[in-house]
Amino acid sequence: QVQLVESGGGLVQPGGSLRLSCLASGFSLSNYAMSWYRQPPGKERELVASVSSAGSRRNYADSVKGRFTISRDNAKNTVYLQMDDLKPEDTAVYYCKALFLNREYWGQGTQVTVSS
Repeated sequence: QVQLVESGGGLVQPGGSLRLSCLASGFSLSNYAMSWYRQPPGKERELVASVSSAGSRRNYADSVKGRFTISRDNAKNTVYLQMDDLKPEDTAVYYCKALFLNREYWGQGTQVTVSS
């Protein structure tokens, strides 16, 4: 069964850090471009960061540049999102997505809440 499972979300104070993980099962991530999206309350889902299959190219939304880092470990079939200096506006459900040709898979999401 093909599955992406996110973990690592939670409640954190402004300025704090979290590391999200996205573990794939039922397929190998090695050929897939991976992305993290987020959906703030009452807003549309938006792209946060993406990484190429080999990890050589990374892109970030302007709102998270310099604070978030996407990485991948193909041997562990896992993608990460390190989030530092978190702000209240980072509050959202975070999703990972795998994309290769016409195959696209999404995880179920993990909640990140930034609040004092």
